Formats: sequence, structure tokens, C-alpha cells
Amino acid sequence: MQTLNEIRSTFLNYFGDNGHAVVPSSPLVPRNDPTLMFTAAGMVQFKNLFTGVETRNYSRATTAQKCVRAGGKHNDLDNVGYTARHHTFFEMLGNFSFGDYFKEDAIPLAWDLLTKVFGIDASRLLVTVYHTDDEAVEIWKKHAGLSDDRIIRIATDDNFWSAGPTGPCGPCTEIFYDHGEHIWGGPPGSPDEDGDRFVEIWNLVFMQYEQFEDGTRRDLPNKSIDTGMGIERVAALLQGTNDNYATDLMRSLIEASAHATNSDPDGAGKTHHRVIADHLRSTSFLMADGVMPSNDGRGYVLRRIMRRAMRHAHLLGAKDPLMHRLVPALVGQMGQAYPELGQAQSMIEQTLLQEETRFRQTLDRGLKLLDDALVALPEGADLPGDAAFKLYDTFGFPLDLTQDALREKGRAVDTDGFDVAMAEQKAKARAAWSGSGEAADAAIWFDVADKSGVTEFLGYDTETAEGKITALVQDGKAVEVVQMGQQVQIALNQTPFYAESGGQIGDTGTIRTDTGVARITDTRKAAGVFIHFAEVEKGSISNEQSSVLEVDIARRSAIRANHSATHLLHEALRHALGDHVAQRGSLNAADRLRFDFSHNEAVSADQIVAIEREVNSYIRQNTSVETRIMTPDDARALGAQALFGEKYGDEVRVVSMGVQDGSGKGSDGNTYSLELCGGTHVRQTGDIGAFVLLGDSASSAGVRRIEALTGADAINYLRKQDQTLALAAQELKAPAADVPARISALMDERRSLANEVAQLRRELAMSGGASAPGAQTVNGVAFHAQVLQGVTGKDLPALVDEHKSRIGSGAVLLIADTGGKAAVAAGVTDDLKGTLSAVDILRAAVAELGGKGGGGRPDMAQGGGASADNAQAAIEAAKIVLKG
Repeated sequence: MQTLNEIRSTFLNYFGDNGHAVVPSSPLVPRNDPTLMFTAAGMVQFKNLFTGVETRNYSRATTAQKCVRAGGKHNDLDNVGYTARHHTFFEMLGNFSFGDYFKEDAIPLAWDLLTKVFGIDASRLLVTVYHTDDEAVEIWKKHAGLSDDRIIRIATDDNFWSAGPTGPCGPCTEIFYDHGEHIWGGPPGSPDEDGDRFVEIWNLVFMQYEQFEDGTRRDLPNKSIDTGMGIERVAALLQGTNDNYATDLMRSLIEASAHATNSDPDGAGKTHHRVIADHLRSTSFLMADGVMPSNDGRGYVLRRIMRRAMRHAHLLGAKDPLMHRLVPALVGQMGQAYPELGQAQSMIEQTLLQEETRFRQTLDRGLKLLDDALVALPEGADLPGDAAFKLYDTFGFPLDLTQDALREKGRAVDTDGFDVAMAEQKAKARAAWSGSGEAADAAIWFDVADKSGVTEFLGYDTETAEGKITALVQDGKAVEVVQMGQQVQIALNQTPFYAESGGQIGDTGTIRTDTGVARITDTRKAAGVFIHFAEVEKGSISNEQSSVLEVDIARRSAIRANHSATHLLHEALRHALGDHVAQRGSLNAADRLRFDFSHNEAVSADQIVAIEREVNSYIRQNTSVETRIMTPDDARALGAQALFGEKYGDEVRVVSMGVQDGSGKGSDGNTYSLELCGGTHVRQTGDIGAFVLLGDSASSAGVRRIEALTGADAINYLRKQDQTLALAAQELKAPAADVPARISALMDERRSLANEVAQLRRELAMSGGASAPGAQTVNGVAFHAQVLQGVTGKDLPALVDEHKSRIGSGAVLLIADTGGKAAVAAGVTDDLKGTLSAVDILRAAVAELGGKGGGGRPDMAQGGGASADNAQAAIEAAKIVLKG
């Protein structure tokens, strides 16, 4: 028996041997098609190759593509577990030609693989074609020898394929396998086609057209091929069954579920095991590709799938969380083909455990309320919509989970009533939000959110994506088109642009549509809508257009490094200064980081060195930066630090980095930094590069501020510091290592010389003494007045005291000509302080020198003037004061 893993390898090797590039699966979150919630077909990653927008270094390819169908156009969730072939997660095997080969080669390649390589009985195969595709009919007849009764013409969209409402499309031919008369069902196109006898195993799409939003089609530049074979279906065929859940891979997951619950895999709980096995794959792969459970968008769909599986585990009688214990079985089966699954195993297990623990706390109560509501209803009546909404709004039961529980009871939900209750809640939320103090023109974003939903952020793991424009706003009003040179605010259904929050500034970059290009200058958020501030640089931008979004990667990388560095810095500060340290604000820009924290004194030079050294040690450790989703209470119980000023809902992102014991294995016990944070971060701490702490300063009372650099900015700063040191060493004619000592010696020498100069100045100024010209008696008071050169204002008080000492009793006025301005000092000996004031003498003199005021004590006062030119007039004015 060929295992599923062997079938995958055989398929890829077959097409690889036939000149196809073996291309890895793309992520489950499509980056190049905003109309899709999840990647639902192998061709999604190649959409732009079909349209000619993108080229690669190959013209034919083959893949095993991860797919999820649980939301949007492709949604199989309700049927999973109840049918033989429906899945939320499946693998699509495919081969593709981008203008290389077409029908005449695609059909023989498929037929020969099935009949010659896989050895499938050709007599059990039949095909469908689009009713007007005579060319395909003739190729089937010629190469496969199929008769007319085994080639069925279909006139509907069943044989005209597209991945979404727009994009490449074309007629197709489908290959069916006949499982035999013992199984009920008829061939495609017959009244009994929904039976299980005839099963489609491969679809060959002939990509000829591109479809647009207005419904028109045009020929693609090159005719291409897109095929899709569900590996589960062909595995079932090759393993002798028509039940996908009986294949080796699915059976192993079902048996793991049965073993963990001590129940029969094929007994009364058969459906439960199937749901768990299927949902284990979809939830695990979604998380491995960056989707985390949340209350909206893709994260909401993930949570719905999780909770559906968890309810079925509950119905099996599992008393403790189950899903996380099954992850190793999945990794064992699929981890080799998809390494990302093993790399994310720990995170997947922890998230499943947290989600199931949380869900079980409300599951019993919610189901009891559901049973109580049913008891009050007439037999067979639908559950009222408001009751279903209460389960959703209060207990987190998605509508489809309630419907699934009721299906087993033969009941349904009044979905119209549910929608009414949902609308009422939105109206209340809008009224509360509008009165929360937001700017008046921000109300329009609530309208956008109400009409088109909130924006889904893709930027945790990508800087490029496609998005559909949901609103264009100018001056607070919605518009349909904006032209070149105009400013506009743009909302989209999904975006890789980070909106300013938590100290991290908003992203910049470009947005391109078929008709224009705009430069994004900032990104912010209101009412859950990401607002892209833009200026149209080319052509025009219209509402409802699909667009290509490109974040400025270099700027984002620098911001991301700075943001991650603040987390390491925060912890290093706590280690160096104490546990009282808590964040009080931050800025994570492209060129620097700023971090405010609670602390009552300056950080010493030794502490700064220790902090910088510790941060760099964890950067060099180069451990993974991990993210988990949990409740705020659970996060705080782990010791996660909350960000100052942030408001948290019922779930948070917890970012962890660094391992304290250096083991390389992070855990809650030895994780270095654990913080609540919604920002973007580096993937490894080593991506920060380097960390340089610029200094510490006071921000406000009890709050200090540290500024720092990372990465290239840090290296450039250090290089400039080295250059400055080298120049200093050159000037001093000393080795760089001796520069501090040489500077210290020069400073000592300078101080000594300065003291000598000051002493000489004083001696020069005092050379005339009390008998010098200008020493006289005024109104019986000895008065020494002198104009000095070569002294400064700070020299004057000592000179005044010296002259006061020499004259014994009297007053002194000294005017220093400091080169354009005048410095003035006046003094009165102690015996005269009761009758004379130095302040009065000073102010009289200063007024003549073009100055104002001045002040001091009765025995000593100082001031200044605009010029010493009127020094003699100033002296005469002082005499007048002495004369009384």
C-alpha cells in the first residue's frame, strides 16, 4: 500500500522528472489575493504568473499545496466529520504551466501518471469537459482512447474554474474514478451525481482568461495550465477505500484521538474523532503560518475550528484538554514534508492548551444554557436568534458551533433573529464609541468598520501583500476616486502596514493599483480600521480596487529591531536597578529608541555599562522571538510585563525572547523577557545587531529616560566615536589608549595656568591700592573707584573685598571693561552698612553704563552695563549717592 507521504513524493518526483520546478507550498494566508481568506487551491501563489504581472525563473512548476476551506467562498466546515471527503485542511497536488504547454501536453501527463505510475485501472476512469471544449474531447480520445460515453460535456460552472470573483480562469476537464456498482451514485451530470460511487480525483484547468470585477473577461497573455488533485482522495483510491478518513494519515490521527480519550475509533464517537483529526490539521497548520486565535478575521475562523474540535472532545468524555496532546502525532506524520510544523510545535501545543483550558471553563455553562433554552421551546422549534447571540456574545460560542450542537438534536437556529441581535449590538457599540472623545471626523471609520469589517493585519510575518480598498476619505468624507497630487486616507480589508500603537510608529511604503500609485506616509488606527495616510503620486486610486501593498522594508526592519531592543532593555533595567522599574512610555522609531521608566535617581555610569552589556549578551544569544495569544490574567500569571498606557481586551499577544540559563530552550521558567505587546518584532534576537545606550536623563518627577541605538545606527555611532578618538589622539600626539590620561593632564595644567593668570590680574588690579588715582574722600567717606582692564566680572568681588580691607572704612566701586561690555561691583565696609548701601551705589553707576538693575547685599553688590565708555560718569553718579 502506498502511504500518503509516498504518494506526495511520487507526484512531485514525476513532474520534477518532466521538467517542472518543485516549488514549496505557499502559506495558508494568501499574500497576493485579497479576495481569499485562506489559500484554497494550488494556483493561488501563481496568480500573478498567469496574468503576466510576475515572472520567475521557471515556466512550469509542481507543488503540494496546503489548503484550508473554512471561510469565504470556499467553506466546508459544516460538513466536516459527517461526510467521507470534506475537510477544513487538505493538500492539493498540482502541476502548472505558465505559457509553456497547454491541453495537448497537460492531458497526457495526467493520464500517464494515473494509469502508468500509480497503476490505476484505466477502465474505471471517466472525464468531464466544458461543453464547448471540442479540443479537449479530441485529446482525450486520441491519447487515452476514451469513448464518447466516458467523456461527459458539462455546460455549467462545474467545468469552468476560477479561484475567486476576479483573476485568471478558464474551462476545465475533471477526471473521475468509479468505485463500483456496490456504492450508490451516478456519474457527473446525472440525477444521482451526489452519490459516492463516482469521485472526482483531478481537475485540469486550462487558464485562458482573466476575469474582472465588472464581469468582463479578456485573454491572458499566455495560455497556461493549472491542475489540482486532492491527495486525500487519490490516497483513498490507491489504498482501496472511498473514505478519506480511512487513509493512513487520517487513520493515524483518529487512532491518536481514540487512544487519548480511551474510546473506540469506529464506535459511537466515530464522527467526533473525525472532526478532531481534521481540525487538528487545520488549526496546527494555520498557527504554523502565523494565524493566531482572535475575535475577528482569520483568527476568528481559527478559533471557531478550534472550539468545534474541543466540543467534540468534550462529547467524547475528555475530562482534560486534549488537542495539544495530539500535535506530536501530526508532526510525526507531516513534519518531514512541512518543516514549519515541527518548528512551531511548541507554540502550537501551548496555544491549543490555553485555548482549550479557557474554552472548557465556559463550555459546560454554555451548553447548559443551550439545553435550558431548548426545554422552554416547543418540540422541534428553532432556537431563537437572541438566545444564539447571547451564547456567542457572552460565552464565545460561534453561531456555527451552536448550529453544530443543535444538528445532533434535530434543531436549527433562527439566523435572521441572530442577525438582528448582532445589528443591535453594533449600534450600541457605535453609540458608545462615538461618545468616547474621539475626533468628530473619526466617526467615519466606524461606518467603514460596520460596512466592510475591521482591517486584518498581516504584517507580523510579511511586508508585502495584496488588499482590497474599502474606503477613501478626504476631509472626513468618503470619496470614490482620488487623483495625482491629492492627499487621502485609505482603508483596506487587509494590510501588512503596522498602525501606530504601543510606542511603535506607523509604517510607510507604497500602494499600487491598476490605475495609480500612492505613497503611504503614515499608518494609524480607529475603530479597528487601519488608516493609511497617502499622497497619490501617479494616476488615480479608486474605491473597491485591488491593490499591491509594500512596506518600506528597511525602515520596518529598523523599527522592529528598536522595538525588540526595548523589551531586552526593560528587563536589563529591572536587573540593574530593581523590580520597581516599570515602563512609563516609549518610542520605537526607525533611527532610535526611547524608553521612559520609573526610577528616582540618575543611572550611574557603571550601571549604564552593565545594562548595555546585558542587552548585547542577549542579542548575541540569537534565540527565537516567540509570540503566544492568551488572556491578560494568564499572561500576568506567567510574569509578563504590561505596557504603560495600553488598554487590553480579553486576549493579548505575549512576546518572549532570550533564555536566562543560555540553554537555547525558552520556557516560562527561564525566559528572559516576557511582555504583553502587539507590535512587530525581529525573528531572532540576533537580528537586532547591536545596542548602544546613549545616556540617561530626567523625563519627569520619578521618571527617567534612556535613549539608545541599534543595528547599523549603533555601529555608525560607534564608528564616529572611534573617529573622534582618533582625531583627538592625533592632536595630542599620543596613543588612543592614553588619550584620557593626556586630557586629564592638560586639564590640570590649564587649571594651574588659569589660577596663575587670575592671580596676576588681581595683583595688577591692586597695584595702585588706596592711594591710587581715584581714591578720595567724599562727604567724609573714603571712596575708591577704578576702571580695570584684563579682569572678568567674577574677579571683581574678591578685588572689592581687598580694597575694602586696604581702606579700612569706606566704599569701593570697580568697573571692568570686558571688551564691549562692562562688569560692575560695589562694596561698603561693615562699619558703614547702616548708613550706606552697596546696592544703591551699584545701581547709580550701572544706569550710566546702559545697564538695568543689579543687586546684592548692603556690603556687596554686582551688575553690568552695555559698555564701559561712560565709566567716569558712572563714578560721578556713585559720588552723588555718597553725598546723600
